[in-house]
Amino acid sequence: MNELEARAILFCAIEGGHSFWSQEIYGSSALQVYGKLVSGGYDTIKYAQLITDISSTSADQILTSIHNHGAQFIVPEDVHWPLKVEDLAAPPIALIVKGNPESLQSDSLAIVGTRNPTNYGARIAGDFAAGFVDRAWSIVSGGAYGIDSFAHKGALIAEGTTIAVIACGIDLNYPAGNARLFAEICESGALVTEVMPGHKALPHRFLTRNRLIAAISDATLVVEAAFRSGSLRTARDAAELMRPVMAIPGPINSPTSEGCHRLIGERAAEIVTSVADAVEFIGINQ
Repeated sequence: MNELEARAILFCAIEGGHSFWSQEIYGSSALQVYGKLVSGGYDTIKYAQLITDISSTSADQILTSIHNHGAQFIVPEDVHWPLKVEDLAAPPIALIVKGNPESLQSDSLAIVGTRNPTNYGARIAGDFAAGFVDRAWSIVSGGAYGIDSFAHKGALIAEGTTIAVIACGIDLNYPAGNARLFAEICESGALVTEVMPGHKALPHRFLTRNRLIAAISDATLVVEAAFRSGSLRTARDAAELMRPVMAIPGPINSPTSEGCHRLIGERAAEIVTSVADAVEFIGINQ
């Protein structure tokens, strides 16, 4: 067994974002962690299910399954590996990428926000995406309805590159209504996940997915978000990584702007009102 095969087996058996196992693997190697697990080097009672899972898993089957869905399995040794994700407290064991893995190497802006945007928010997301694409940046988002979709579409309309980090298997179009959008994204950009094919998008996977959006990107922009929103988690993940965080202001009585105003009020995000504002803020803070 080699490092790639060990990572494939551990990736299949361990849920993404697991701090302990990420640190164990990055502290030594996947091969060493695998060997220690099967030889009883970890608590055999506490980790009995994990030991059973990895002992009955074939790396060839995992890699073939990923390949059969038109995707690639990339690990830190790969030339296309996005080194920025290693700044996370729990870096991914590996990533599954469909489309163009080279897109993960470019300067990129995360644009995130509510699934139920106003016309104002939808327009702003598309305009900022196009503005950054014109400056040769990629746009990163989560592939969901709402602000995510408008950001991806804004980048594509401007003939740029966009990356969707999803919370389910690469073979599942979630949400189903974005199947065509995902296909268009893959033409020049990529779909990225740390979930095996066939696995559904569960609530906790959106939270772990959000940290990847923040880590792959050089900066994060929140366009519209409710007071309690997953987009705020992405913003906080980005702040923990010392990456620039920005927010778009909205009407003071708009529920969809409460999260942005909260970030601005807490000094957790810089208020920006134009692409030029955002470009200047990122330049100063990089």
